[in-house]
Amino acid sequence: MTKIGFIGLGVMGYPMAGHLVGAGHDVTVFNRTTEVAERFVAEFAGSRQAMSPAEAADGADIVFTIVGNDDSVRAVVFGDDGALATMGDGAILVDHTTASAELALELGAAASERGIRVIDAPVSGGQSGAETGVLTVMCGGDESAFAVVEPIMEAYSGTRTLIGPLGSGQRTKMINQIAIAGLMQGLSEGLNLGIESGLDMDKVLATISNGAAGSWQMTNRGHTMVADKFDFGFAIEWMIKDLDIALDEARRIGVDTPVTDLVTSYYKELAAAGEGRSDSSVLIRRLRADS
Repeated sequence: MTKIGFIGLGVMGYPMAGHLVGAGHDVTVFNRTTEVAERFVAEFAGSRQAMSPAEAADGADIVFTIVGNDDSVRAVVFGDDGALATMGDGAILVDHTTASAELALELGAAASERGIRVIDAPVSGGQSGAETGVLTVMCGGDESAFAVVEPIMEAYSGTRTLIGPLGSGQRTKMINQIAIAGLMQGLSEGLNLGIESGLDMDKVLATISNGAAGSWQMTNRGHTMVADKFDFGFAIEWMIKDLDIALDEARRIGVDTPVTDLVTSYYKELAAAGEGRSDSSVLIRRLRADS
């Protein structure tokens, strides 16, 4: 049993922390909305609620964070009420937030002054992956720290890979989101062509998903895109946040991203039209509206 502080009980963090309790770990949770933390400890016997990030981290061997963005991470890690204030020498901070690579380095520098190691570990797989415990975790940091946290993360993930030093996990997540954006736009255009052609889209999807065009997006979102259903999944307001991080990094190192620039503009157009909470597969709605 490992003593764990878990900070952030959103649609991803809530089931992830639940899996840790289910694996037998000693878990103390903090969430900005206290009602969510109260519901968690009522649901997962043996867990405890903290009233601040510092309280959740006090005496923990590992502290996990999964919040909104760079500033959200800073808010729960730094300061008198932040996790670093009470984490002890030898503890490990694992940040599952999709954030910038620069933040990972910032966390690492601040933590090292206290004898604390950091792993940046953004995840992929969405809410369903968190609930079923099959997330993909992309990690950056020290090999010895990863060796400690890797078996703990197994409770909620199917794959856990140390890519390289701090920041490597975040940069890998940027690649992940860039690939998804391009795939989703291509899938939207292809499905729209099929719909406008009057094809049986159930047969189309069953056929091409088993070939070279097959993808997670096609298998898990193809039918709902055809049915014009988007009230679930990974909200485009979060996709925009992730893509902006990736584009900032690309500009910083001088990498061209023409397709990602374009698709990000499409997502922002949809968000401005009130689709901010819709699943990222809502890209097809732009094309259907124009047809």
